[in-house]
Order: sequence, then structure tokens, then C-alpha cells
Amino acid sequence: MSRILYAIQGTGNGHLSRALDVVPLLQARCEQLDVLVSGPPADLPLPFPVKYSAQGMGFVFGKKGGINFVKTFLQFNSATFLHEIRHLPVESYDLVISDFEPVSSWACKLRHVPCIALSHQSAVVNAASPRPANEDAAGRAVLKHYAPSTAQYGFHFQHYAPEIATPVIRRQVRELRPANEGHYTVYLPAYEEEILVERLRYLSRSVRWQVFSKHSQRPAEYGNVQVEPVSGAAFLDSLARSNGVLCGAGFETPAEALFLGKKLLVMPMKQQYEQQCNAAALEKMGVPVIKSFKDRHLDKVDDWLHQGQAIAVDYPDQTAAVIERLLREQLPAPGVAAQRLAR
Repeated sequence: MSRILYAIQGTGNGHLSRALDVVPLLQARCEQLDVLVSGPPADLPLPFPVKYSAQGMGFVFGKKGGINFVKTFLQFNSATFLHEIRHLPVESYDLVISDFEPVSSWACKLRHVPCIALSHQSAVVNAASPRPANEDAAGRAVLKHYAPSTAQYGFHFQHYAPEIATPVIRRQVRELRPANEGHYTVYLPAYEEEILVERLRYLSRSVRWQVFSKHSQRPAEYGNVQVEPVSGAAFLDSLARSNGVLCGAGFETPAEALFLGKKLLVMPMKQQYEQQCNAAALEKMGVPVIKSFKDRHLDKVDDWLHQGQAIAVDYPDQTAAVIERLLREQLPAPGVAAQRLAR
């Protein structure tokens, strides 16, 4: 048996959602599993202990469709980040697995310890995965070097390469019984409540919208637009009973919507290369994509509301098989961690 460190990027809910299934699988296959989460406080309650909480290099969502780079820069403390890298004892573990988490990745790089990427981002930078028409060299470089790794296992919307699996659909979603009660579920964390309400009411006053907002502290209703603070249980209930889903071009929410047979419309976050790549992949699958809530894009939303169809996908539960392959290929012989510490 072995000691494993599993490090998770805490920005947004996607990495943590995937961890809900990955952590129990790792716990069952090693003597000791320690978890690190970096970034802002999680919206999702975590049913497993977190040994290390780090500042990392998280991003702050803006309120007009993109990342707030000013707040992101102001909240980042380089001295703290360097301290976290230098003091994280990666050499004491037999295996370090990173879900796009920078502290563990750079700590491993500094100490020449292997770091295994298990993430969606590993699949996005794979040469076989779709790219947007307008390539962003700087964005691609950030995605590639933000959390460096020595081996990569990825998840994407389709099986683009042997090392890419289809999405981890967490157990809570697989156990849902989808229905269609007519409303549309909205999750666009980079938009503030006021913009969402104004645009959605302008689109249609006959459509019922259920909006989950990171910027809202309490429930509110504005005619046909219902706004709720982000809540895992409430969001899943809304998702399961919806007619369709309007969300950013992240990974987990679009994948879960597709798995549940919901028609999907995505709006990639501005200046976010990963979401641009995701949007390109989804568009190839037949999912409509809009750039923003500007008037010139609203006809496409209206067409989706009235003519849009769900896209059929096949997302079998491959998570255990991916974990087994990763451990078989990457877990070193017993005693490697002790040898590192003895150096």
C-alpha cells in the first residue's frame, strides 16, 4: 500500500465535483490519501477531509462575462505562493496527483518529483483535441504551464485520444431521474445578477428561468426570472427538471447537462482559452455557442429556445478504470518516498 497526495484546483466547482468520485476510489487503493485544495473557499461541501488548504493561484470571476484580472492580481500573494511551494512535503509521498493544482505541481517540479496530471486541462492541451478558429498562443501557454506535470491523463467531451476519457459524471448526477418541467437552468458565474435578469427578461417573458449566481446572497424573483445563490443540491434538482441549460463553456456543467439529455447552449467566458477550446469541441458536436449577451447574439438564443434539440452522448462510468490505469502505470515501487527523504 502507498501514500498518495491528491491536489485539487478549487476555483469554480468543476474540479471539486470530479473529486467527489475520484477521492473514494483513491482512498480504496492506498494506505494513506491526503488531499490539498487551493484557491478560494469552495461552494460545494466536501465529504472528505482536506489536509492542506492553500492560496494557490486562483482566479476571481468578474461580473460582465470574464475574469476580473485586477481582483485576481490583488488577491494573489507571490510570497505566500512561494512559501506554499517550498513547504509542501511532496517528496514524502509515493505519488502526487494534480487536478490542475499549481502548488503541488510546482513543488514537484522544484524537487524533481514526478507529478501526474489527472484533469480536463490535460485533455484540452492534447494535440488531438479541438481548437478555436482564432488560436491564442498566450492562453495556450498559460494552460500548459500553470500546473506542470510529468504524465497526463485527461477527460474531455469525446474520446479524442487513447489518454483521454469521457467526462467523470459524479454519482449524484448518474442517480438523478431527469424530467422536463419547462424551466431553463442558468449558470454563468462571470455575470452579475442584474445583467442576467435584464437580458433573460428581454429574451422572453414567457420562459421560466432559474438562475444560480455566485454574486447573489439570497433568493429573489424578478417576474419570470428566479435567482438563487449557488447551492449544489438545489442546482442539481433544477438541472434534472429543466428543459434546457444555459451556461459557460466550462466542463462539468455542460457534460452533466449532455448526460442528462438536456438541450444545451454555452457562452464561453471572455479571455479564457480553456473555455474557448471547450466551446469549439461542443460546437463540433452540434451544441450552439454564443459569444455574449449582446443584442446581435440574441436571435441565436431565441432559436435555441424554440428549435433547439438535445445532443445524444455516451458517457459510461470510466472513472475507476482511469484510476486503475494511472496507478498501474505511475505508482512507483514501495519505498520510493523513503528513498527521497533519505537523500
